[in-house]
Amino acid sequence: MRILIADDHKFILDSLELLISTMPEHEVIGTYSNGTEVLHALEENSNIDAILSDYNMGELNGIDMTRQIRQQYPHIKILLLTVSEDADTIKEAFEAGVSGYVMKKAGKAELQKALNTIASGEKYYSESVVFELMNRDKKIGDLVQQTSTTGLLTERELEIIRLIARELSTNQIADKLFISPATVETHRHNILKKLGVKNSIGIVMYAVNNKIV
Repeated sequence: MRILIADDHKFILDSLELLISTMPEHEVIGTYSNGTEVLHALEENSNIDAILSDYNMGELNGIDMTRQIRQQYPHIKILLLTVSEDADTIKEAFEAGVSGYVMKKAGKAELQKALNTIASGEKYYSESVVFELMNRDKKIGDLVQQTSTTGLLTERELEIIRLIARELSTNQIADKLFISPATVETHRHNILKKLGVKNSIGIVMYAVNNKIV
């Protein structure tokens, strides 16, 4: 992806630019100190795939910037980088249209995973953040579409959902249930379709909200 970075701290800007330069699948096109500068940059060049932005910037914060970009450049993906674990802030961010939400304490591996996830068209938010928020504030449940599909899930699918919620990988689930990894992936695909969610985080949140785990 061709990426713009926005943060009002020069040190963080430089660090992120250097970090992303080590990821061959991504390229930093420009760095900016606030959302207003990003909007001006997009007026000059909208051939951008994604924006990695701080939430709390002095002039036009990440969420307000996201709302404007969604109206003018709906193809651009926005990954919000922040220190905030407040449920209302995260809910507001996703309602504004961000593609992902990553804590600033995340390492390179998670940042790369987040960028690759939004590049594939899915949303990303850290599993650790999801669990923390679920334990502290049930408002996070509003991020997941509530459906009455539990009765449509087979016993095997419910079993796999519980194992996904325990953060087991496909291979680990396959070993535990004595089935092939391909069979696990087939079940996972069917679960995603039935629940109307896009990734494992959605499955976990659904499981918690519906007391499957």
